[in-house]
Amino acid sequence: MSMHYVSEAPFDAHSVEQLTPEQEKLYLASQWRLMWLKLKQHRLAVGSSVVLIIIYLLALFCEFLSPYNLHTRHTDYIYAPPQRVHVFHEGEFVGPFVYGYRYQLNMENLKREYTPDTQNIQKLRFFCRGDGYRFWGLFETDVHFVCPASDGYLFLFGTDRLGRDMYSRILHGAKISLTIGLVGIALSFILGIVIGGVAGYYGGVVDNVIQRLIEILRSFPELPLWMALSATLPVTWSPILVFFGITLILALLDWTGLARAVRSKLLSLREEDYCTAAQLMGARPRRIIGRHLLPGFMSHLIASASLSIPGMILGETALSFLGLGLRPPITSWGVLLNEAQNINVVALYPWLMLPVVPVIIVILAFNFLGDGLRDAADPYK
Repeated sequence: MSMHYVSEAPFDAHSVEQLTPEQEKLYLASQWRLMWLKLKQHRLAVGSSVVLIIIYLLALFCEFLSPYNLHTRHTDYIYAPPQRVHVFHEGEFVGPFVYGYRYQLNMENLKREYTPDTQNIQKLRFFCRGDGYRFWGLFETDVHFVCPASDGYLFLFGTDRLGRDMYSRILHGAKISLTIGLVGIALSFILGIVIGGVAGYYGGVVDNVIQRLIEILRSFPELPLWMALSATLPVTWSPILVFFGITLILALLDWTGLARAVRSKLLSLREEDYCTAAQLMGARPRRIIGRHLLPGFMSHLIASASLSIPGMILGETALSFLGLGLRPPITSWGVLLNEAQNINVVALYPWLMLPVVPVIIVILAFNFLGDGLRDAADPYK
């Protein structure tokens, strides 16, 4: 039998390696704290989050930031090209201004041709009064961040076939496209957690039925199924009903991946000692899933949700581009791109394709942020 000896000498604290304050904070940090520290090291994810915050702020204050109302038309400037903002005129500082246009119709190709008139200087106005709008649907106002000169015009991204300012319409479209992504993922998140949680916790017949349902849904090609369901929306519905209808369709078809992730996690966590202890103490399944199991991998769920938002935005954009999603007078990036389907029009007026730029930026930003969150969700990696 081996002997065990205990030293009777007094404990010397200086003989033990002491932790620095930074190390102590790290070793005692919570899971969310560790996740945040790991995320800050992912520069691309942090930069993407800053870009997304800026874009959502632009969408939140789109009425104030846009120089014109969503439906304001300039019939004398149909298909006008983008104007450049200048601050110097012939070497002299003037301040932010744009040059006016000279217009003529090219009778050979029937193209509207605009050339800058360097003698027509139109100084921009800031925090000015312009087209009226209802801010956040709460009160009427006509204050804008930037306005054209009193007798001038301002088309930063050009105009469309009805003479409407593309810059203002892209800002307003961001509000709809980005909202669909957040509302859709919220519904999908709830469905995925509830259905996946039931399948993972109970297992057996319940799990088999849910897994077969998921396999059936995932066997259909997404885009044709979206198109088929979107085509069933009545044409008599109001724009707001169409908006919620498209959001519901996207959410109902996107929860399957999240549900399987929740199921696989719960299948392993339900055998843990703390779960068994909760069962023996009489806790209900809903409480065990919601209070004990889900918080253990909530960071993974958030990362999965952030990667699903781009799919929602692309789904709405694709459906609206094909004419089966949102329809005017609702304006989204997909609705704006629907007007650029004619290749001849795009060849003559390429600025009509500008709504695709924010779509690409937002999709890439969400993907980079999702990658960073996915890495940070396992801070011990």
